[in-house]
Amino acid sequence: MTSTRTATLRLGTRGSALALAQARIVAGALGGAGLPVEIVTITTKGDVRTDVPLSVIGGRGVFAAELEQALRVGEVDLAVHSAKDLPSTLAPDLALAAFLPREDVRDVLIARGGAPLVSLPMHAVLGTSSPRRACQIRALRPDIVLRDIRGNVDTRLRKLDEGQYDAIVLAAAGLRRLGLTERVTQWLESDIMLPAVGQGAIAVEVRAADAAMTAALAPLDDHATRVTVTAERAFLARLGAGCAAPSAAHARLERGMLHLEGLIGSESGAVIRAARTGREQDAAALGVAVAETLLASGGEELLRAAGTRVPAATTEAE
Repeated sequence: MTSTRTATLRLGTRGSALALAQARIVAGALGGAGLPVEIVTITTKGDVRTDVPLSVIGGRGVFAAELEQALRVGEVDLAVHSAKDLPSTLAPDLALAAFLPREDVRDVLIARGGAPLVSLPMHAVLGTSSPRRACQIRALRPDIVLRDIRGNVDTRLRKLDEGQYDAIVLAAAGLRRLGLTERVTQWLESDIMLPAVGQGAIAVEVRAADAAMTAALAPLDDHATRVTVTAERAFLARLGAGCAAPSAAHARLERGMLHLEGLIGSESGAVIRAARTGREQDAAALGVAVAETLLASGGEELLRAAGTRVPAATTEAE
């Protein structure tokens, strides 16, 4: 593109209600800076194949691949993602130009009977397709029956209301952006449910060579969100983990210091946690360090049991 100041920007997004809400947040921010935006909806493999778990059809990348291809061929100028849907490493021809201010990172429980997780009936049926959520629920309540659930937020809520499940777990950020927090039964703090890498953050992806687009997005980039998500993504990249392996991480930036907690788990409910603190400018190195601690504490065996190939250690953070 030759001029982001005069052309209407084509913003690619998935077509779900949540994805469109996030796209409108980005479009509104760009519009406020005098940049007109056209929202272009693109159907991804993850939207089409709702009949199988994400790990079967490709893990994290199933919600991003078609958007990234639209970027490459010039169908759109930028793409909006939930940061947690992105693979831990990007192709070199693409870049994350902006992270908007992060929403609530927590998960939430929504139960038909209104009971919190610890008080759900014995053998209650809980819907989740996330290995990360499943292993942490099993660690607390091994009696609960876990069943896969796919679909957009409204679809999952409908399935709950129809009685297909006694409870479901969703991301708090999505419910906040859709105005549905009245459905929440319990806000799950990180000691119960450590969130997914990038959870609550909106990422804007561009072609790496598009300097004009990158410059136009610079005012939207939130420093604290970029630093924390960078640490979490480095953690995940070191593990080689995705949707097939139970893993989680959450970073907090406080007064220039970055605190990162990471987790590796198993389908049986075994959970290993580790935490470290470092300087914000060392975000990627901190993510790698927490991952290395977990791998050395039994995490590598858990990941291999889940079918994850753990990359060889490197001498410096990628």
